[in-house]
Amino acid sequence: MNMLRQLTVLVVGLVLVQAAQAHRFAPSLLKVTEIGDHQYAVVWKTPAQGTSSTPLQPLWPGSCEITNSSPPQMEGTGRVDSWQMRCDQLGEDGLVGETLGVEGLGPNQASALVMVSLLDGRNYQQVLNAEQTEFVIPAESSAGEVAGDYSLLGMEHIWGGMDHLLFVFGLLLLVGGGTRLLWTITAFTIGHSITLSLVTLGFFDYPVALVEFAIALSIFILAVELSRASRHDILWRNPWWLAGGFGLLHGMGFAGALAETGLPQDNVPLALLFFNVGIEVGQIAFILVVLAVWYLVRKPLAPWQDRLMPLPVYILGALSAMWCIERGLEALA
Repeated sequence: MNMLRQLTVLVVGLVLVQAAQAHRFAPSLLKVTEIGDHQYAVVWKTPAQGTSSTPLQPLWPGSCEITNSSPPQMEGTGRVDSWQMRCDQLGEDGLVGETLGVEGLGPNQASALVMVSLLDGRNYQQVLNAEQTEFVIPAESSAGEVAGDYSLLGMEHIWGGMDHLLFVFGLLLLVGGGTRLLWTITAFTIGHSITLSLVTLGFFDYPVALVEFAIALSIFILAVELSRASRHDILWRNPWWLAGGFGLLHGMGFAGALAETGLPQDNVPLALLFFNVGIEVGQIAFILVVLAVWYLVRKPLAPWQDRLMPLPVYILGALSAMWCIERGLEALA
């Protein structure tokens, strides 16, 4: 009997918090590229659906003037605005030493990535949030900043991705603890690391809507496996094959999130590495939280364990079936 099935409280809590919807990772991105003497091209990507009535607005030096703007475009789950601006009143260093920022991060409980590319090859990036809403462009970029920023983005993505977390939770229900859990999670990690790297580095592309549907389908298949009475087939004996195979799909989902955010061109390998590190740290933290909650609730739930055992599987199946329908319709649209 798998003791982890007593974690109904955790699963129900996650469902209530997420309102039965998988979060699509769509961080805001403010990308500023120097295209000439005191001339800059600006791209502003932000989620089409906000969580607050307060809009997210980019901030730049007041002496800069917008000279040309394009109509907003919809890309996936986000809106993209682009324009050009002149900053003739700034000093010889242009935007270096000046402040960029995003307004409204606190009310929206959101984060934003600021990326700056200058003609001399210098590139800067900074993650902004409710605690830090502004970024002063430094004279030199730092590898440590890239590592920290992209680790944070990776952790935010895995913790904001209800579908990814439920798949990991399903793997816990499938294998329990011990070395089987270690090998299964390792297989999932290897799978999503492969496709995350290959897609991000441009080795192949994929239909986003179809992959989102396949990710939902992977959770449904896992729920079906958990509901089976017979647990002696090859998937139960070797769950790492299931975890590794579906990890390839989830890696493409991670890559799509990273593509929406962007990578610093002078530190692509480092940013890719630490985005993946952030995902792993967030994943391990989730597993530790699940195990800690199980330790706390296993005795109080013991009298009802027989009745509660199927409930987490039903929740996995119901949510994944709903996502399959929603994403399937999106893929066909």
